[in-house]
Amino acid sequence: MDARLRRVNKEIADCKNDKSSNIKIDLIDSSPFHLKGSFPGPQDTPYEGGHFEVDIVIPDSYPFQPVKMKFITKVYHPNISSASGAICLDILKDAWSPVLTLKSTLISLQSLLCSPEPNDPQDAEVAKHYTTSKRSFDETARYWTQIYAGGPLVKKMEVKEPQRDEIAIAGLERAHVDQFESLGFERSKVIDVLRRLNYRGANVANISEDRIVEELLK
Repeated sequence: MDARLRRVNKEIADCKNDKSSNIKIDLIDSSPFHLKGSFPGPQDTPYEGGHFEVDIVIPDSYPFQPVKMKFITKVYHPNISSASGAICLDILKDAWSPVLTLKSTLISLQSLLCSPEPNDPQDAEVAKHYTTSKRSFDETARYWTQIYAGGPLVKKMEVKEPQRDEIAIAGLERAHVDQFESLGFERSKVIDVLRRLNYRGANVANISEDRIVEELLK
């Protein structure tokens, strides 16, 4: 058994024996070098109550090279790509150290959910939302936790109309979408433009309606 396999097997066993951390590591297939990590969303955050899964690939030169991790669960967070699950975290890049383990790295991801770094974003649109309207960001992140991570029901977002889902997922106000849709623009295009322009919260006052119509006409 080579050193990499011994190390990975030991880390998986150690994680299974540690019941207090709530960090889990499981095999995805027959390979011990392709794993799935999971952990609960941190308390007192928009991710509380959710269950988050992470794809883990162990490189050939592990532990001297960082593991490759990306979220399987969709997460609304400045440092996590809302499209691909890619993660912006220093220990997964140049700050990696061989003393780090799979469990400690997953704990760092859990901590990242507590402490976003919008100035070093993986998802620029989400980072803009976070910095310009924290309350609206929290609502959207909580809604994503509900629909993608099995989190508790967000009563404010509980609306029967099917269109409400895509508006809430984009972190937008229904009234704003309806306003421009009533001018004859397609709902999907309105949502795309308002999201790109970060037409949310206090930032609404900084963007003229003419600017939005210009973008919609492109």
